[in-house]
Amino acid sequence: MAECTVLSFETHPGRTLTAALFKDVKNAKDLRALLAEGSLPDFAYINAKVVLDPFILQLAGHRALAAEGSARMATRNIHTELVYGVSATKHVAESLKRFGISDDTTAVLVARFDCKAEEMEAVAKRIEGEQVPLTELGSVVDLGLIDKYFKVSKQELQSRGRLDAVTFRVGAKDCL
Repeated sequence: MAECTVLSFETHPGRTLTAALFKDVKNAKDLRALLAEGSLPDFAYINAKVVLDPFILQLAGHRALAAEGSARMATRNIHTELVYGVSATKHVAESLKRFGISDDTTAVLVARFDCKAEEMEAVAKRIEGEQVPLTELGSVVDLGLIDKYFKVSKQELQSRGRLDAVTFRVGAKDCL
């Protein structure tokens, strides 16, 4: 099994977010069904094709921890809040549909706060795909979907770049 990435948060000492990336996933439909019935471990299951950079995951993690700490979560648990947090929209259902896994998802990013190694191993065994380092996220990203979901214009791409545009939208979601 490839190494997982552990992210930490200055504003939440002692809290971590462990993430693993899987590509060429063949059982997304089964995973989604298990998730719907509550048979999968409590993780965030994210469509990796729409997460531009690990920084976006860290930003969403910070937002989820802040929402949990202030009892202002828009979703039922912190891991669903993480999926919601990687989007730019305030519409929870739309965020979960676009950024969560679907029946045809082929790249899955799984993440859990304060995760133990055996918890990640247990979920990794359920995913029929190749686990790769998070540094390979760029190889599975769909830039067309990102531009569509985050409404990135050609002018923004020329002046600031895609990562800046997406980071701004994710970070400023509550302000807009």
